[in-house]
Amino acid sequence: MPQKHLLLASSSPYRRELLARLRLPFTCASPNINESPAPGEDPVALARRLAESKSRALAPIYPSHWIIGSDQVAALPSGALLSKPGNYSTAFRQLEQCSNKSVNFHTGLALLDSDSGNLQIACEQFTVHFRELSAKEIDAYLRKEEPYDCAGSFKMEGMGITLFRELQGRDPNSLVGLPLIALNEMLIAWGRNPLLESR
Repeated sequence: MPQKHLLLASSSPYRRELLARLRLPFTCASPNINESPAPGEDPVALARRLAESKSRALAPIYPSHWIIGSDQVAALPSGALLSKPGNYSTAFRQLEQCSNKSVNFHTGLALLDSDSGNLQIACEQFTVHFRELSAKEIDAYLRKEEPYDCAGSFKMEGMGITLFRELQGRDPNSLVGLPLIALNEMLIAWGRNPLLESR
């Protein structure tokens, strides 16, 4: 399969920073999709659908591209979904709900060839085991880091690591928003190995 330009279907600075680690040239564009879950849709199906929808939304505008779509869905043991909080009070409530619980983060990943329509898709799971958090700790964390644009109300790559007692999953990058191990596997499957690039 001939190599094509890489496009990251995201405006997220976190995903952009992660993809840059592979040292492949890429551009970014923000897809416009409805991210609401369908009735009865489970978190894995939702994460996969959103990742694919992001990549397909940009395909007509970007011919001759491999388009990377990714989206994350976080679910409490009750099945309730955690969104990006947007503000202090919502973030505080989310971390209260997570205290002393295990939260599953499902990160959908899609790699789409915009010309042929060939698609690779996966969903990486990462489980975060929160320690018991006091209201004082939650308040202190939120004031220090202000993670209001992050699903689950924390930044694992920052002080968010202080909230946990254990992390489980094959790729911690998926928790930040882009599963680099799975993406690397997809690129290699299509004949593009980041380690063997001449750049």
